[in-house]
Amino acid sequence: MEKKQKRSSFTGSLGFVLAAAGSAVGLGNIWRFPYLAAKDGGGVFLLCYLLLAVTFGFTLLTTEIAIGRKTRQSPLTAYKQLHPKWGWIGVVASVIPVLILPYYSVIGGWVVKYLAVFLTGQGSAAAADGYFTGFITGFTSPILWFLVYLAATTVVVYNGVEKGIEKISKILMPVLLFLILGIAVFSLTLRHTDGGVTRTGLQGLLVYVVPNFSGMTFSGFMTVLMDAMGQLFYSISVAMGIMITYGSYVKDETNLVKSVNQIEIFDTVIAFLAGMMIVPAVYTFMGTEGMDTGPSLMFQALPKVFDAMGDVGGIVGTVFFVTVAFAALTSSISIMEAIVSCAMDQFGFTRKKATVATALLALVMGLVVCLGYNGLYFELLLPNGTVAQVLDVLDYVSNYLLMPVVAIATCLLVGWVVKPKTVVDEVMQGGVHFGRKWLYVGMVKVVTPVMLVLLLLQSLGIFQA
Repeated sequence: MEKKQKRSSFTGSLGFVLAAAGSAVGLGNIWRFPYLAAKDGGGVFLLCYLLLAVTFGFTLLTTEIAIGRKTRQSPLTAYKQLHPKWGWIGVVASVIPVLILPYYSVIGGWVVKYLAVFLTGQGSAAAADGYFTGFITGFTSPILWFLVYLAATTVVVYNGVEKGIEKISKILMPVLLFLILGIAVFSLTLRHTDGGVTRTGLQGLLVYVVPNFSGMTFSGFMTVLMDAMGQLFYSISVAMGIMITYGSYVKDETNLVKSVNQIEIFDTVIAFLAGMMIVPAVYTFMGTEGMDTGPSLMFQALPKVFDAMGDVGGIVGTVFFVTVAFAALTSSISIMEAIVSCAMDQFGFTRKKATVATALLALVMGLVVCLGYNGLYFELLLPNGTVAQVLDVLDYVSNYLLMPVVAIATCLLVGWVVKPKTVVDEVMQGGVHFGRKWLYVGMVKVVTPVMLVLLLLQSLGIFQA
């Protein structure tokens, strides 16, 4: 297969791994992973997640990165190069980041807003009941912070692969790991007495990591398994064109087996530490009841936890939201890059023109998302049983419908049409040893697509674990 020579590339495997890990380490790890772990029996969820990471996640990551490097194309054109009749997968995969970037940037704006609140010593105000709802239903403030966040993302992508994405990833990812580790260790030292009952961070850690199978039915275990698979699917940035795009910037001499392993490890460690910095702290100050706050955990429960810590809570809250802001930014950069790369490959746009056009589209759509909590507010019951506004609808269509469809079709294409050898040969280029080749072939042909179909059926409300 011919490879276009005039294409940006990462300077080495470290830049690629940090950029790809940065994409994977986003709000899904910092926000969604901890509350799912708390909801699903702590250690049971962790066990399922780890097993899926080395099988399910490994398969999808390897496939997309190999496709990217083999074709040297963005997803919009890469699938067509693999097989002319399967180019439609690339079209769907390219639509997904277009839907995700606007609402992800809106949430990123919320994070920056909370960071500004804690930086200015107003953390106690954020802990008040109704503060978060009052903020997102406002007209001016959410839009202002959304614009700040979108501008930061645009500047990095505008500067290109080496000077923008790789450079910022090499700075932010080590800092991110250091900050998360610091807060996680601090969470274990916490101690709080409420109503004569003393709870500690170490007790919270046990709640988080020790599997609790008491009273768990087969149906309950399947629910945990589906949650873990959905989280991993969301976390590792597959089926939205990102890993194919980043793979297309990887040099031929890069060891893909080693790189995929490092991305998996980095993503899993960050996710685990994110849970470790949040769950013990919430348990210490709010007990098991605080761990049932679900998606509102980061913006409503945690400010209350920081407030309960006293003076030190303002510092911890600031560091926490700096951490979340870094994690969110590395992911939104990759989402925007996937769109920009498609525009450059398909329409011949320059990077600057493609970036500006993408930012303007995200701006318009993001404004609609912001207005979805006031002027354009509505309530829509989705097939999975949740009540949705504009943001939730975009999230549901992209993450719960289109992404599984893209991933299933990719597995069918690689597993049965162009055959796994296409990916295996790319991975083993230069004599690289592919120790999990046997696992990869079995997973991509049968196990992964079956699991993805179950996930899709659950999203459609047809299959209930």
